Amino acid sequence: MNHAFVAALAEAGHTAESLAGQIGVHPKTAQRWANPGHIPQSRHRVAVAKLLGRDVDTLWPDVGLRREPVWFRPWVDIEREAATLRAYQLAWVPGLLQTEAYARATLAGGVLCTDAVDELVAARLGRQSILTRERGPLLVAVLDEGVLRRRVGGDRALMAAQLAHLVQCADLPSVQLHVVPADAPSYPGLDGPFTIADMPEGARVAHVDSPARAAILDQPSDLVTLERRWERIRGEALPRGRSLDLIMEAAKTWT
Repeated sequence: MNHAFVAALAEAGHTAESLAGQIGVHPKTAQRWANPGHIPQSRHRVAVAKLLGRDVDTLWPDVGLRREPVWFRPWVDIEREAATLRAYQLAWVPGLLQTEAYARATLAGGVLCTDAVDELVAARLGRQSILTRERGPLLVAVLDEGVLRRRVGGDRALMAAQLAHLVQCADLPSVQLHVVPADAPSYPGLDGPFTIADMPEGARVAHVDSPARAAILDQPSDLVTLERRWERIRGEALPRGRSLDLIMEAAKTWT
């Protein structure tokens, strides 16, 4: 329980319902802000703090300890509040399912210094807590088979461990994995990765990667396009059981 938030709510004479009405969110969303690990999106934090007469850092101390890049924080906030995350990846294991070694290998070798890589790896691993949190989001991840076959880093054992970790993650009630096999014909996912977040109040938001900087999309026309793409990708993916068999088979090739 976030006691600082609950106490501030009571002292200000607000309930979760009245606060939600002032901020413009669903009451259930405001109720979740009292639970550990549930931090409002950045545009809501300031408004809530002002209404309750508190500093943001007092209500949610973890905000000041965040390690992810500033431009990526709005999406991390959305991940924490989402009911469902539907993620498609063409080239990498999704960050929420990466091992530390795999995450480090994806970030090393570029222009980042060692300290920067350490910070980004820690931030990526920290995001994964939503998968084991009570009432966390359901993650439905679809991977192209190339993700399983392409080596990341210089150690084959790294890939074997990463694929074994995927199998372990698939046992979580909050994770569902699917793989688009290599013999699938050309499909819309080849255009690039994206994630659709289904929010508890029914809204949808999407995160689309790019070579420069990812974008967060909330316009209906963009979301309809991504929904159509998602359905076509899922149509090419193997069922859960066969996907896990393929992941385990691929893991053996790295040992």
